[in-house]
Amino acid sequence: MPHIPASQALARFRVVDMTQVRAGPTAARQLADWGADVIQVQMPEHMRGDDTLGGQEGSDYQYTHRNKRSITLNLKQPAGIEALKKLVATADVLLENFRPDVKTRLGIDYETLSKINPRLVYGSISGFGQDGPYRDRPGYDQIAQGMGGLMSITGLPGQGPVRVGIPVADLTAGIFLAQGILVALLERERSGRGQWVHTSLLQAMVTMLDFQASRWLIGQEIPPQAGNDHPTAIPTGVFKTADGHLNIAASGQHMFRRLCETLGTEPLLEDPRFRSAPERSKNRQALAVELEKAFARRTTQEWVELLNTKGVPSGPILDVKQVYENEQIRHLKMAVPVKHPALGELFVQAPPVTLSRTPGGVRTPAPDTGEHNDQILAELGYSPADIASLRNDKVI
Repeated sequence: MPHIPASQALARFRVVDMTQVRAGPTAARQLADWGADVIQVQMPEHMRGDDTLGGQEGSDYQYTHRNKRSITLNLKQPAGIEALKKLVATADVLLENFRPDVKTRLGIDYETLSKINPRLVYGSISGFGQDGPYRDRPGYDQIAQGMGGLMSITGLPGQGPVRVGIPVADLTAGIFLAQGILVALLERERSGRGQWVHTSLLQAMVTMLDFQASRWLIGQEIPPQAGNDHPTAIPTGVFKTADGHLNIAASGQHMFRRLCETLGTEPLLEDPRFRSAPERSKNRQALAVELEKAFARRTTQEWVELLNTKGVPSGPILDVKQVYENEQIRHLKMAVPVKHPALGELFVQAPPVTLSRTPGGVRTPAPDTGEHNDQILAELGYSPADIASLRNDKVI
């Protein structure tokens, strides 16, 4: 294995990443960022279809696959399956998002591979789960957003269903899978045995309903669309200012009082329509009208500074360019450079969690397909002649 600094918390683990598109690669990226040796297994160039991440030099691909190595294996040939099984024998984790029938037919399902490596933690991600009536359906982020309830509570009241502006089902499913894998690795230290860890886009979306789910499960209330207003904490939402908009979160009697005192709208505290949380909920539109009369007197930046000084949570609404120009985000180093041999210096997202002693980080750019074929196969015991033969036979 290549040298990985001991400060990388997962440096002792090898991960075989057989996933495609976004959810599975997101799980792999979590592990790679903390130092795991993640080996991306891809089909050889002559067998690959359209790349949904925009090609190897695209920004999406570069972000999604950083910190990984790449090997190509033709799994339709016995020699490709043999090489994969040799790789699995050295691995701690395998990630896959094949259809159940495909992995069984190829002989790379958990039951088969766990006989080769009983310590293997086998992570699977799918659209709808590994069993059940929908297990064979193709799963995509927007389908899961709709079936998981998210699109019914997103958007302005009466607008109709609205998707979230990021692939939130893919991303959260990937994060949940990485979390499950880490738990399985911890448990393996006690039992010495691996296990099958799996989740789906649909499970991730239903889980992310969070308190909106509880409104139905416990209170038998179907949550509606609430637009930019918080469904239950009022006033929390978007308000117009002299030059744009801002977010405030001023629910609760104490915070509402602070807000009114800062805006100079103290009479609202005694207005029977707004005197308590239930009344504010019932009359939220009327309250918004009164608050925006006050907000219209200053710019967004002026209000953000004044409200935060008074202890009222507030902030501007930034576009993506403004996000990375923001002084706090720059201080947190949320964008970090990595040098690509062809593309030069690139900036990509940094891991969002800081460990004081064993930090994660971005070490290498996304690999070209098969960039590490010779290196990885040599680690598995293949001679230069063996590797040349695999290349000649189009196994790699």
